[in-house]
Amino acid sequence: MASRTDPQIPNEQKVLRTRKQPPFMMLLPLVYAPVLPLIRISLRHNPVVRDRLFYGVLAGAFAHGLYLISELYDVESK
Repeated sequence: MASRTDPQIPNEQKVLRTRKQPPFMMLLPLVYAPVLPLIRISLRHNPVVRDRLFYGVLAGAFAHGLYLISELYDVESK
């Protein structure tokens, strides 16, 4: 039997370490969730800008969610 350090083992059988990274696309709601109330609080004296910015960030959040769901369904369908 060959040991793990035996040079006769082909390269395909050697164990390769992969660096795992956190799923940044899944962590994005941790950024824009606190931003929504901050927009409402900080721009309370300018309601036009407040509403436009709030609904813009909210639309971006929904678009991000749809992107993640569509990517998930795309992977499962293959």
